[in-house]
Amino acid sequence: MRRRGGLLRHRDFRLLWTGQTVSSIGSNVTTVALPLVAVAVLDASTFQVAVLTAAAWLPWLLVGLPAGAWVDRLRRRPVMIGCDLVSALLFLSVPVAALLKVLTVGQLLAVALGAGLARVFFETAHQVYLPTLLRPDEVPEGNAKLQATQTASYVVGPGLAGLVAQLAGAVTALLLDAVSFLVSAACLWRIRTVERRPRRPDGPPSLRREVAAGIRFVARDPYLRVLAVFGAASNIGLTGYQAVLVVFLVRSAGLSPGLVGLLIGLASLGGIVGATIATALARRVGTARALLLAALGTGPPALLIPLAGPGAQVLWLVLGGVVVSLAVAVGNVVKGSFRQTYTPHALLGRVTVSMQLLNFGTIPLAAVLAGALGSAYGPGRAIWAMTGWLALTPLILLVGPLRRRRDLPAAARPA
Repeated sequence: MRRRGGLLRHRDFRLLWTGQTVSSIGSNVTTVALPLVAVAVLDASTFQVAVLTAAAWLPWLLVGLPAGAWVDRLRRRPVMIGCDLVSALLFLSVPVAALLKVLTVGQLLAVALGAGLARVFFETAHQVYLPTLLRPDEVPEGNAKLQATQTASYVVGPGLAGLVAQLAGAVTALLLDAVSFLVSAACLWRIRTVERRPRRPDGPPSLRREVAAGIRFVARDPYLRVLAVFGAASNIGLTGYQAVLVVFLVRSAGLSPGLVGLLIGLASLGGIVGATIATALARRVGTARALLLAALGTGPPALLIPLAGPGAQVLWLVLGGVVVSLAVAVGNVVKGSFRQTYTPHALLGRVTVSMQLLNFGTIPLAAVLAGALGSAYGPGRAIWAMTGWLALTPLILLVGPLRRRRDLPAAARPA
């Protein structure tokens, strides 16, 4: 039965939503502010800036799989609160080091790596925690609202980062992210819903066996398998061009930090629309077809982005970014809701990180590759290479069963 007034009348979801919104804005301030600190304050090279992105995502490769098994053993809310507090301390260390005049690129790398490690556990726990707050029929609406505000943060965060960097310096902008993590922790702390202690596995606990169960589930399932491969391939292109975009706009296009933040924010506007319409689109055309349409919108339109340049040419970045961000948001809502309701809950943490190991594990590799290409041939050519790859990735979804279905199945078949 649908809740009157929707999830806006669900107190605990409102707290989760508020905390995630504030934290997402802070994190998207950092996506622009951290490379701006490296470029404007420490005069870092193109490769060093790209490695910052790689460091933030490397923990998915290092601890992604065991993190899923650990999260499936623990209550998720305390894990998320702990991750928020650790992240706040890490980002607070940057302005402190700058004030003491001891800030280095090495410290920025350490902060990016540490915050990325905390994010692995937070994101995994968050994916598993949402279905404990909501009924299965409410999960798509919850995901749509979370995705909408997360996408809105892609607009607000970079713009805010550019404004603060222009007025008070890029280092000061990182203070906003530290505060945002504290707000998120406070909101999670106030949630009243009592989370059940996860059921212990039969027999003596074995991390290796539990991790293997999640990998097997994804590898054997025709839907999750193809979605994991597509996510990995598309993230190579998406992260690759984003890793060198700030360097391209500052050094090749000659834009100011404030304008860089504004343009990256405007390019993300489509994501707000995509998250808003994702649930209705999936109902109208079917969840499987919505995923295929989202993939088409993510791929070929990305080729507009490297057309950006000085003056009015920057509008190509905005146009391409709006279409790509809209399609990515639709795909994330549909795919996230499908995984959360389709997967047996006892396996959800491990299945989530098994997919994200592929999805996010390619990100540091893509960032390093884009950085190497940018150093050798210039950031513009690196962006062309990455968006060209992204344009081809929708073909992957035609390999699996999605092309023959209108809707994705409601539940996995028993093993």
